[in-house]
Amino acid sequence: MNCIIILLIYILGAVATLASKSKNAAKIALVTSLINAVIALILAVDFMNGNNISFVQQWISNPNISLSFVVDGLSLTMLLLTTLLLPIIILASFNTLYSKANQLYALVLFMAFAMAGTFLAQDGLVYYIFWELALLPIFFIGLLWGSDEWKVRKRVMITFFIYTFAGSLFMLAAFAYLYTKTGSFAWTDLSQVMLSTKEANYIFLAFFLAYGIKIPVFPLHTWQANTYEKSPTIGTMLLSGIMLKMGLYSILRWQMPIAGNVSAEIINTVIVLCIIGIIYASLIALRSENIKRLLAYSSMAHVGLIAAGAYIGNTTGYQGAIIQMVAHGFVVVGLFYLADIIHNRYDSYLIKDMGGIRSQAPKFTTFFLIIMFASIGLPGTFGFIGEFTLLFALSEKELLYAVFAGTSIILGAYYMLKMFQNAVLGSPNSKVFSEVTTKEYVVLGLICVVLIGLGIYPKLLTDLFI
Repeated sequence: MNCIIILLIYILGAVATLASKSKNAAKIALVTSLINAVIALILAVDFMNGNNISFVQQWISNPNISLSFVVDGLSLTMLLLTTLLLPIIILASFNTLYSKANQLYALVLFMAFAMAGTFLAQDGLVYYIFWELALLPIFFIGLLWGSDEWKVRKRVMITFFIYTFAGSLFMLAAFAYLYTKTGSFAWTDLSQVMLSTKEANYIFLAFFLAYGIKIPVFPLHTWQANTYEKSPTIGTMLLSGIMLKMGLYSILRWQMPIAGNVSAEIINTVIVLCIIGIIYASLIALRSENIKRLLAYSSMAHVGLIAAGAYIGNTTGYQGAIIQMVAHGFVVVGLFYLADIIHNRYDSYLIKDMGGIRSQAPKFTTFFLIIMFASIGLPGTFGFIGEFTLLFALSEKELLYAVFAGTSIILGAYYMLKMFQNAVLGSPNSKVFSEVTTKEYVVLGLICVVLIGLGIYPKLLTDLFI
């Protein structure tokens, strides 16, 4: 068995879902995602046993392009994140009635196909094709099933599309230039190319425009909060939980190995921008009255720390970035799902309309508390391991980097605890807040098991890439 079967099942599942009746679409999508989750776990076992699970086939001879889907520790970790999170995201959407659900879930599976392809592809042009393919489904998901009136969400989603697509064109230009140097798009050839410092600077900046927008890194972040807020929850979870990891993954896979001899001034500037984004996003989150918007800026602060660690270029930063990508994926999906549950009960995302949930729904409160603690990096949760490793990596580069980036822990704890106090605690609300349903219990329970289990025994994950 090799990794190509994951891609085939996602695309076949998308076609089957599109051809199905809307009432069956979510079930078909869930079954497809569960099949791929099981296959990904089997592939992980094969990989640990030393078996070759990659797929490489020459595609076009001129230019030299191959269908190269290679599995190593980094790509396998991201593939597991995608395949294990997707059934959780789909199951979380079961109680939401969508018009033309077959089209929505077909887009979700097609998006998973594109994201998995991005993580597996090790031919630059094939990687770029999958990178761009992932943009199309999320654009239509937000446009057709998003919140607010048509004109508002159309403006938001077009802004998002233009931002990300324009940035990607610089990456394509970088690949085209590298092809003229090597006659190949293969990662093995590109990572060994000898670039002058000037050439590396331009290649690095071209990649940064694509990845900095996708992550997003300050000041390329202006699309993010509106897109997260206006997208349906299933779209927001896909964006925050998996899609933005494409940019973080690509720093480790493409940008740093190819343009690693970039000038120190540019690297330091980019790290400073990441840290500015951490502090800026945290301060905005402090003042946010909309819980979905608050979580969007919280996510930006967390991924800013991951990006800073990835750009350090040392082993500690590399490992910390991978760990925190996985931790953030599960945390942010859990948080947005909690916000969606509250919205379904209260018909509002405004924190001022909430409160007193604990007295009516203690189980919901417990889940909220665990996921929130993982978000702020409480020891014993997976979030702590990632944040500690990243801050240690930054301190190895420059102590002041770690000091300023560490403010994210303090500010994050403050705004998350404040949000929890106002949204969940306090005097009983006049509105009825029902306890978690069986489906909600399963989704939140799975997320908590991962966050606590890997927090106690991270070796289950780290053995893949260390």
